[in-house]
Amino acid sequence: MTPPPETAAAAEFPVDTIRPLLLEEFAVIDSLAAGLDGDGWFTPTNLPGWTVKDIVAHLIGTESMLAGIDAPHVNIDVHALPHVRNEIGAFNEHWVESLRGTPGAELLEHYRQIVARRTEQLSAMTQEDFAAPADTPVGRATYGRFMRIRVFDCWLHELDIRDAIGEPGDEGGPRAELGSAEIFGAVPFVFGKLGKAPDGARITVELTGALARTIHVEVDGRAAAVPALSGPATTTIAMDSGLFVRLAGGRVRAVDRLDEITLGGDTATGRRLVENLAFTI
Repeated sequence: MTPPPETAAAAEFPVDTIRPLLLEEFAVIDSLAAGLDGDGWFTPTNLPGWTVKDIVAHLIGTESMLAGIDAPHVNIDVHALPHVRNEIGAFNEHWVESLRGTPGAELLEHYRQIVARRTEQLSAMTQEDFAAPADTPVGRATYGRFMRIRVFDCWLHELDIRDAIGEPGDEGGPRAELGSAEIFGAVPFVFGKLGKAPDGARITVELTGALARTIHVEVDGRAAAVPALSGPATTTIAMDSGLFVRLAGGRVRAVDRLDEITLGGDTATGRRLVENLAFTI
């Protein structure tokens, strides 16, 4: 018997897990932004065209959209910006561009206001609300899936800000585990579609660090995650989980970090896979 939607959503996207971690992520970003001085807001990040201030503006924009606020009009063609690759990227730039002239302290207050509004909305939501169909960055899914993506997006931007201002933090823990589920769940697609792993490939990824784990992927017509390989690995990849996350997020390039990556077996396939890990929008 098929469980009702809210039961299935509770198993994969539980409101009582996702909501507190998203609110916690909002608070962590608030703390990082509150520690910025005037120049710190303008620190470049690993995201082309964006400063730390632009990241906070982007977060304001997404949460505003979720609160039902229309994107502002801007006087430039956001599609023409070199780092805009799709409609979601163009949407983001409406908010970033509109808030670019806002002083840092004022932007932080704007962030706090929208977070307060979203906190009120999220606090009123039930598991049934999380099971409701919703348009998300990965297509039609559920509101709960969208909120897990929000944890992922905010967590990744937390890392962006920390990397930019030189403020390291714990990259493990519940927020990281929940956010990184979007990355680790996409590995078979990334290896098969983007990395073009050959049919018959058996791939093992060994990650150390805060999100240490072993990932096995086999290609039999299509790439799929498996609990154990059916035979010896044809390609092995080992690196720190923090580097893996940043490669998957398109924040750094494998070609610049090859000395931190250990490849074994079919190293040509391994190198192609790590050079094509980036899958974020």
